[in-house]
Amino acid sequence: MYLPPERIRTEPPSGGRPGLGSRTEPHRPQLHYTPAKNWMNDPNGLVWHDGEYHLFYQYNPEGDGWGNMSWGHAVSTDLLHWQELDVALPADDAEFVFSGCVVVDEHNTAGFGDFALVAVYTSSYPGTGIQAQSLAYSTDRGRTWTKYAGNPVLDIGSGEFRDPKVFWHEPDGHWVMAVVEALARKVVLYGSENLKSWTRLSDFGPAGATGGAWEVPDLFPLPVDGDPQNTKWVLTVSLNPGGVAGGSGTQYFIGDFDGVTFTADNLTSGPQDCSWVDYGRDFYAAVSWNNVPGGERIWIGWMNNWADAAHVPTAPWRGAQSLPRTLALRSLGGAIRLVQQPVKAVRTLRCGAASTLRDHEVGPGRTTLPVRGAVLEIAAEFELGTAERFGLTVRGGTAGEGTLVGYDTRSGELFVDRSSSGATGFSPGFAGRHGGPLPAVRGRTRFTAYIDRSSVEVFGDRGQTVVTDLIFPDPASQGLGLFAEGGTVTLRSLEVWHLS
Repeated sequence: MYLPPERIRTEPPSGGRPGLGSRTEPHRPQLHYTPAKNWMNDPNGLVWHDGEYHLFYQYNPEGDGWGNMSWGHAVSTDLLHWQELDVALPADDAEFVFSGCVVVDEHNTAGFGDFALVAVYTSSYPGTGIQAQSLAYSTDRGRTWTKYAGNPVLDIGSGEFRDPKVFWHEPDGHWVMAVVEALARKVVLYGSENLKSWTRLSDFGPAGATGGAWEVPDLFPLPVDGDPQNTKWVLTVSLNPGGVAGGSGTQYFIGDFDGVTFTADNLTSGPQDCSWVDYGRDFYAAVSWNNVPGGERIWIGWMNNWADAAHVPTAPWRGAQSLPRTLALRSLGGAIRLVQQPVKAVRTLRCGAASTLRDHEVGPGRTTLPVRGAVLEIAAEFELGTAERFGLTVRGGTAGEGTLVGYDTRSGELFVDRSSSGATGFSPGFAGRHGGPLPAVRGRTRFTAYIDRSSVEVFGDRGQTVVTDLIFPDPASQGLGLFAEGGTVTLRSLEVWHLS
C-alpha cells in the first residue's frame, strides 16, 4: 500500500548554482545539465582526469540560438552535480569550434607534456566552408587551452568532414580516430602515433539508416554479458534527419575491430531494421567518456532534436544533456544488444523512502494516485491482462494534460505519448507517440522512468529499450496516475521516489 499521504511530498525546493543564477525557471531541469544561459547542443570532449569528469559541449556564448560555435565546459566529481566553467575553446572570425573529443596523453606522444589533455576537434572555417581536424591542449586540468600552431592536422578539403572521436589502441600502440564524411554516410578510421600526423586506415558505411547526414561517431569495446573473454566492439553514429522517431537519431553496430578495420555483425537492410540507441525523439550525438577509472563505459547525449531545437520554450538557456548512462552488451533474444542504465549515483538523489503500491488491478480508464511531483524516479512492473495499452500518466494536470508512459500489447512496444503533455505547438512534429520493441517476459513488462521538469527518460526492463522525450507541461501539472485501455491489467509493483 502507499505510504501515508502526510509523508508524500511535492517537489522539494531548489536553490541556485553559485554564480550561475537560479534553477527555478519553470522548465529548468533539476537532474540534467544545462548551462546558465544560451544555446547548447552536442556533448564534446568527455574525459575523466585527476578526479573530475569533464563535459565540454557545443555552445553559443552570444545567444540562445545556434551560432558562434564554441566549446562550453563543466566539471563534476559524480556526473550529477556540475560546475560550469569559462568557455574552453571560443569561436573567432576565422574558425568555429565544432564537435570533437579529449584524450589524456599519458606518454607525451604529441609533445605537449606528460598527461596533457589534448582536444581533437573540428575546425569549421567560415571563409571557405572547409571542415578539418585540429588540436588544442591543456596542462592545468582543463582550465585553460592553447590551440596548436600547426592546425589543422587532418584536412581532406571537404565541407562535410567532422566530429572526431579518438582513443588509444593498446595492442597496436597507436591512436585511432573515428570521424565522419557526413554526406557520404561513412565513418572513416585514421591512425596516428603522435596525434599530429594521421594515416587513413579504413572506411565503414554506408550501412543501416542513411536517410540523413552521419555525425558524431564513437567506437569502443564492451564485454558480452560481463565476460572479459568475450569482447565485442560497438560503433555508434548519429544521423539527421532519418531518426526512428523523426528528425535526428542514433544507431549502433556491433562487431569486431582489429586496430585497422571495423567489421559489423548486425548489418541491416534499411532503417526499419536498424539497432537504435534510443526510440524517443530527444537523444542525439551521444559520446562516451574517455579514461574512466575501472574501464566503465559511460556516455551522455544531447536531449533534443534538430527538428525542434530552435523552438523549444525555454529561457534564458536552450538545450539540455541527458542523464549519464552506463553501457553494456547483453545476449537478449538470440542477439547481442546494447543496453543502458542511468549511472548508479542517481540513486543518491532519492528523498527518503519510496511510495509503493503492489498487486493492484487497473481497470479501463485513468486512476489518480496520491503522489505528486515534477522530479521523480518511478519503477513499475505490470502483469499483462486484457488491456491493449496500459501504464502511467506523469506530469498530469487539469484539462487532460499529462504524458503517458506505457506498453502496447498489440505491437509489443514501450512508448511515451506526449500528445497532451503541455506546450506542443511550437514545432510541427513535436506532439506524438514514440516507442520501441520490448518483449514481455513470462507475461510481464517492467520499466523505470525518470521524470524531470521538462523531460521523460524511460528504461525498459534491463535497459534494452530506451525512450527519451522532452515535455513542457504547466509547472502545476505534477499528478501521477495509472491508465488502461481495452481491458484490465495488474500492477504487480510500483515504487516512486522524489529526487532532489
